[in-house]
Amino acid sequence: MAVFDRLRHPLAAVAGALLLTLPWVVSSLSGAVHGYGTGTVVAIAGLAVLGASFMLAWAAETAEKDVPRAFAIAVLAVLAVAPEYAVDALYAWNAGAGGATAEACAQFSPEATANAASGTLADACHSANLAVANMTGANRILIGLGWSGIALFTILRAGSATDPAVEKRDGFLASRVNLDPDISTEIAFLFLATVWAFLVPLNGGIDGIDMLVLVGLYVTYIGLIIQGDVEEVEEQVGVPNYFQSFVRYLRVPIVLVLFLYSGLMIFWAVEPFAHGLERLGQDFGVPSFFMIQWIAPLASESPELIVVAYLVNKARSTAGFNALISSKLNQWTLLIGTLVVVYSLALGTYGTLPFDQKQSAEIWITAAQSFFALAILVNFNISLREAVALLVLFVSQVAIEFLIVRDIVAVPFTSYEMLIGYTVVYMVLGAALLASRWGSLQRLFRRLARQFRAAFGEGQAPRPDD
Repeated sequence: MAVFDRLRHPLAAVAGALLLTLPWVVSSLSGAVHGYGTGTVVAIAGLAVLGASFMLAWAAETAEKDVPRAFAIAVLAVLAVAPEYAVDALYAWNAGAGGATAEACAQFSPEATANAASGTLADACHSANLAVANMTGANRILIGLGWSGIALFTILRAGSATDPAVEKRDGFLASRVNLDPDISTEIAFLFLATVWAFLVPLNGGIDGIDMLVLVGLYVTYIGLIIQGDVEEVEEQVGVPNYFQSFVRYLRVPIVLVLFLYSGLMIFWAVEPFAHGLERLGQDFGVPSFFMIQWIAPLASESPELIVVAYLVNKARSTAGFNALISSKLNQWTLLIGTLVVVYSLALGTYGTLPFDQKQSAEIWITAAQSFFALAILVNFNISLREAVALLVLFVSQVAIEFLIVRDIVAVPFTSYEMLIGYTVVYMVLGAALLASRWGSLQRLFRRLARQFRAAFGEGQAPRPDD
């Protein structure tokens, strides 16, 4: 019995998560990983990502005792999507180092850039397109699979457990997840970033103005939430409860170590994990561009999806949604805004990161999907109907894209036309929802204005019914 009691101790869970990361650490440091097959690399890197994801979630939950919850979740979100930043930065760097500019790339057809030899100017133009494709794929996965999947998981899980955020309602797929109105800050900033994203393709690429606006939005957001009060901590269980019982001078270093180790492990293991999945996909005949836009981002988003599923499984669906929305915000602002910085450093001078017509459509459909998703959340709930709509629209678009690029069936439209068509669908649905919820949108921005005045002026904090 004593042995079982020790196995149930919170530190046993921490030790288990650490053990999941050790095969990757030992194999990488010893160089043995270079002799492994692709499947083995994917397996041990995936285990490391899994272990690090649990440690990251525990760190964020423990930190809520000492910093505003929104700030703890923002740190979690940045660390969880750090691999996505690394992959996109690599493509942006290659584009700049290869001399890809709008003028230089205009001479190449899409086929020429896609099939270019490594190290050529056309290949650099292809890298610029890949930077945008990977970024838009990651953002659409967060909503299409992340937001919808977590909503479905939360409601279905409530059939066997109690989650105060789940509201059972009569009607076809009418049950819904109610979110904390405190998430209004993230939703409002996401609205602003989404409106700006529609303008990005009109400038012929991602430029310094995009960087100033989008990065400025994120810096303002962090400055606002860090002014918030430390909320009363929800009663935790397991590892976070154990660490929160420590005195502060011990608890804070533990949180920092968990954040640093899990962030390092995710950054270290996810890229080989993603590239391994790419190679496995290519072995089955999946085009590399499709893999880079969809499979690689899905792999790099896996730490975050694991963290959110963990939070929802603990009946903390509000914290889970906060993490997903915070991740969407930093990817939709920091990720886009910093690409031009990496590109310009590699180019050796300031420049605009170019992309082709198809990537313009990719940005528009990503912004339109974000617009529709925010219209759903503007009244702080998401129903099964709405979650299914997000999921079906996302999956159907990716499936049609796959059929087109693989030339499996003949369709009477191009990939570009398909993207524009889905953009219109998202916009029409989002506009209809927003028209019916106009009062909720007004309250959302009134709440944001009150929060600004409370943080930086003499105003009062937002009321719960704002």
